[in-house]
Amino acid sequence: MHDDIPLTTGRARRVLDERILPAVHATATPLDTAWHELPGEPIPPTSGLALEFTPYEVGTPWGAAWGTTWFRLRGTVPEEWAGRRVEAVVDLGFDKNMPGFQCEGLVYRPDGTPVKSINPRNQWVLVAEEAVGGETVELFVEAASNPVLLDYHPFLPTQEGDVQTSSSTRLYTSRRMDLAVFESEVHELALDIDVLLELQAELPEGPRRMRILQALDDALDRLDLQHIAATAPDARAALADVLAAPADASAHTISAVGHAHIDSAWLWPVRETIRKVARTTSTMTELIDQTDDFLYGMSSAQQYAWIKEHRPEVYARVKAAVEAGRFLPIGGMWVEPDTVMPTGESIVRQFSQGQRFFEREFGIRPKGVWLPDSFGYSPALPQLMRRAGFEWFFTQKISWNQVNKFPHHTFLWEGIDGSRVFSHFPSMDTYNSRLSGSEVAKASRQFRENRLASGSIAPVGWGDGGGGTTREMTGTAKRLADLEGSAKVRWEHPDAFFDRAKAELPDPPVWVGELYLELHRATLTSQHQTKQGNRRSEQLLLEAELWAATAAARTDFAYPHDELDALWQQVLLQQFHDILPGTSIAWVHREAVAKYAETARALTAIIDQALSALAGTGDAAVVVNPAPFLQAGAPAQGAVLATDLPQPTAVTLTEQDGGYVLANDLVRVVVDGRGLVTSAVDLATGREAIAPGRVANLLQLHQDFPNMWDAWDVDRYYRNRVEDIVSTTGLHGSVDADGVARVVVERAFGDSTVRQEIVLAPDSRTLEFDQTTDWHETEKFLKVAFPLDVRAEHTVAETQFGAQKRVTHTNTSWEAAKFETSMHRYVLVSEPGFGVALVNDSIHGFDTTRDAVDGHVTTTVRLSLLRAPRFPDPETDQGVQTHRYGIVIGTDQLGATAAGVLMNASARTVTGARGFDPLVRVSGGVVLSSVKLADDRSGDLVVRVYEPSGRRGSGGVAVDGDVAGGFGPGIEVTLLEEPLPSAESVDASSFAVDAYEVRTFRFPRG
Repeated sequence: MHDDIPLTTGRARRVLDERILPAVHATATPLDTAWHELPGEPIPPTSGLALEFTPYEVGTPWGAAWGTTWFRLRGTVPEEWAGRRVEAVVDLGFDKNMPGFQCEGLVYRPDGTPVKSINPRNQWVLVAEEAVGGETVELFVEAASNPVLLDYHPFLPTQEGDVQTSSSTRLYTSRRMDLAVFESEVHELALDIDVLLELQAELPEGPRRMRILQALDDALDRLDLQHIAATAPDARAALADVLAAPADASAHTISAVGHAHIDSAWLWPVRETIRKVARTTSTMTELIDQTDDFLYGMSSAQQYAWIKEHRPEVYARVKAAVEAGRFLPIGGMWVEPDTVMPTGESIVRQFSQGQRFFEREFGIRPKGVWLPDSFGYSPALPQLMRRAGFEWFFTQKISWNQVNKFPHHTFLWEGIDGSRVFSHFPSMDTYNSRLSGSEVAKASRQFRENRLASGSIAPVGWGDGGGGTTREMTGTAKRLADLEGSAKVRWEHPDAFFDRAKAELPDPPVWVGELYLELHRATLTSQHQTKQGNRRSEQLLLEAELWAATAAARTDFAYPHDELDALWQQVLLQQFHDILPGTSIAWVHREAVAKYAETARALTAIIDQALSALAGTGDAAVVVNPAPFLQAGAPAQGAVLATDLPQPTAVTLTEQDGGYVLANDLVRVVVDGRGLVTSAVDLATGREAIAPGRVANLLQLHQDFPNMWDAWDVDRYYRNRVEDIVSTTGLHGSVDADGVARVVVERAFGDSTVRQEIVLAPDSRTLEFDQTTDWHETEKFLKVAFPLDVRAEHTVAETQFGAQKRVTHTNTSWEAAKFETSMHRYVLVSEPGFGVALVNDSIHGFDTTRDAVDGHVTTTVRLSLLRAPRFPDPETDQGVQTHRYGIVIGTDQLGATAAGVLMNASARTVTGARGFDPLVRVSGGVVLSSVKLADDRSGDLVVRVYEPSGRRGSGGVAVDGDVAGGFGPGIEVTLLEEPLPSAESVDASSFAVDAYEVRTFRFPRG
């Protein structure tokens, strides 16, 4: 036979697109339409339904950027439609390729009942399953005119990303607002043809493919293109046999779960996400009602809380669907956060706030962590997941790697402490599947565990901007349940998939260490004020808990549970994986910075009130230390009268060759006339920290224009062009009354200026740099370099409750891809007997290189300070930015931990009558992380510690015995503050601890 494959497929595709799909709603009558454009922000649905409406003609432009327009649709069902399924079809001016990224709406009945959303891939609304002729119809559409920012030519700078700068031009033109008969047989025929077309495209040219093609030709021969609805059943009959052929017994099984992955903010503000969640969940509960087996999964307790507060009528439907087992709370976290930059305590609170909400609202605790889209995953996570009671982990983002293909899809992930969690990546490499033929074939073809395991997960639905699963997708899944040549598809709870996968893979492969994403590396730096606000908020939250718990234990101070919960939830929201990484529109980051300022004010008020209760009434200066290390003469997490502090020996400051020499009892530093550090000596060992012939504190400016994803990416070639910023506009030094030496350096470059204070305090190994930059560069990357005379085999960078090692060489493509890496408060480089650390108050990115001169190998570490991408926020980081960082001269991992903590947890001075001792003391090789009262409001004290140095040891935790009422003996609990099984319970007073182990203890109130 002749090869007619292109002829058949071309014929089928054109008939499907141009004849069959339009015939699904061909019998139609226009609705009478009216509208009301709101002048500002959205209003509650009850208010929207009560608006005054004026006539609207379809085809009239509507909706300025970020606006809301209410449409009223009225009509009458024609008598001849009686008994037919009738739907409203609304096209607001949709582009079907932009679901979630442009206009969308939520449909209400006159009584305020939500029906479902309309969006580019979901333009219909059910009016009646069996219509009554002459019945009147009235619907209301709350339509959001969100601008398209990620267009067909993506990453172009735009001012539309903030309501304060967006245009007032109406963006959309409606095309259709009709009542229509839904031709179910035509709809089913469209699905039959689409599924078979996509399936045959993935098959070899064998019998199965050829019979599908012949069946398609036969069906199209039976279809009268002028009478589609009448002849659709006969056309379907021609396809029945090829659709009934069963799948192979060994076919891959796809466990599908409905999904929308609604970004809590990104190319839209939080206020719009609230409405996106309401739209999507309305549609998903409607789809659940219309199907027998469809399951929809949604993570993020915050999103449930939003609809509970703002759309209770939608939330009622969600709760009913959850109770029916069809709407699945998954993930167990407050939001889907970035997992690289937040502290360990923040990750713990993501778990505790999320699980508490799900249990309180639904009586459910999700068993797994669901993070499909975060930009890399910290190696501290396995331990934290296990200690919070989670059984599995799911993501797919690592499939986005630029260079290296991840070797597993189902595996054990081992963290820094040795904890392991069962993990799965979907082999179709997407969290927005539509169950296309190519996706389904890819899932089967590239599944790395095919030898032993039977299947993979597929999150199914339009995502990022919401939308979720469509009836076309559920119809596709029905056809793929058991179809020859295809993987089998079934709707299944992820828990059931993981239970089966564990049984099939009793000895799975193991991946050790971070799940580094070889992409989006610049998210460690973009939007500095957002990152700075997060770091400061995290510290203030822990201080507020510490002093509130201490005051509640020792005085009649009332622990502010409600306020602290609300503030934690606000900070946890800002840790969402498009907010904290700095990849959202200007509106989002403007609001985030404002929320951080509000949070700081509220937490400072709590701290002040608690310290007032502790320090008493008086005029004496009281120095309060929130850090778990001695600071400024004040005890760890205690307070002392300033008059009782020892007087330190002042730092000496000597002029030399146009620069300065700063020295205390521990270190000696030389700053040259350009404000660059040419020498930093540890006096105890005589070791020089700065590499020979090099200078530290060297600001370097790079051109930074990645191939795509401007705010997200820095591409390797950025290093090829660099400007060293060495000229100064001012340099002077002084020693203040506290014996602290300061050298002030001022510079100008491009359109920007920078002012540094180089600071050395008495009894400190840390040379600090307090930097203020007035930043006005475009598409530039600012770093500060420290060439160190250390032959380091690894860097040791702090992560949650510990640190991760990374080699400094680039022997393989895996190491070479890590040209920008993450840190928390410190990064340490060392060789036997000597180490140097860099510490910071708000920096997360750094790079490392090995350098050699005449065989002498040194290590250069550069901190990433500022970027200036133009998409999605064209003004990213413009204006005044502040950083505080330092070099710790001669230290080890514990010393680096302490220096990093102290840089972020400064002592404060209050007025009062007395100092006070710490409420909790630790001993051995552990560091105190948090002190708080229990979430269940029992009054119990909860204390968390961790081992910071990567070595086994022992520890102990004791509560001040003089506390009124007292606390009982401490017993180890989970991260959710619940008892461990009795066999695992440990006494807090003395316990063994493994490397980087996190331990939580609960002391019952007496």
